[in-house]
Amino acid sequence: MLHSFIPPERYFPYLTWTEIAEMPERENVVIIQPIGAVEQHGPHLPIIVDAAISMGVLGKALHQLDLSIPAYALPCLYYGKSNEHWDFPGTITLSAETLLAVIWEMAESIYRSGFRKLVLMNSHGGQPQIMEIAARDIHQKYPDFAIFPLFTWRVPHLAAELLTPQELEYGIHAGDAETSIMLSLLPEQVKMERAVKEYPAELPETSLLSMEGKLPFAWLTKELTKSGVMGDATVASQAKGDRILASVAQGWVKVIQDIYTFRQPNISS
Repeated sequence: MLHSFIPPERYFPYLTWTEIAEMPERENVVIIQPIGAVEQHGPHLPIIVDAAISMGVLGKALHQLDLSIPAYALPCLYYGKSNEHWDFPGTITLSAETLLAVIWEMAESIYRSGFRKLVLMNSHGGQPQIMEIAARDIHQKYPDFAIFPLFTWRVPHLAAELLTPQELEYGIHAGDAETSIMLSLLPEQVKMERAVKEYPAELPETSLLSMEGKLPFAWLTKELTKSGVMGDATVASQAKGDRILASVAQGWVKVIQDIYTFRQPNISS
């Protein structure tokens, strides 16, 4: 079905325009835009991983969310800015400018419909900065529009309890965490017999610089890995994925609750 993992009663496109027009207190309704990517995830995972994680986590969270909190999921934006992976067949990428334009026009459509709270729920590590730029600029144009540029994995969760220190530092793509959560969400699409362990090669040692973090350097995936994997996918399991998925989803229940009660600070009003 079109709603995928999302509860049908929480899927925005299933509403009629009259139901939206009659919706009470639209300014406090939480509208959530899942954003993923279609990009390589090694020889064992499908290229839909990031979008599947957005939809899977959000769907589980919305199933648990108190019915008194009005929150709706938009259709997933499947394509993202994935040019770091474009040397691998199957990767489909938008430019930063195109992705910004899509987010802008989607957001303005939501605003015209009377909604004032929009979550950009992004699961692709290559584009949080685009979400942040879009959110700031949209809010500047529409000061009564609260925009939340959030990364799916930044809510409290227990993945750190299940992963090795090496995996936590370097397993940033198609490794243990992503493979485990995909075994929970779409097990039939995971080819564990092809799973590999490969960590990024030739990284600067004893340096303040890193791939991601406070002092990053720009990189392309082909410079760091031959398989497309950065991490150890061979140790992934569905049991581990079930626990990670449940904890991330629970974090999102709390985030949606906080957004519902959020009031934009404004000392000038």
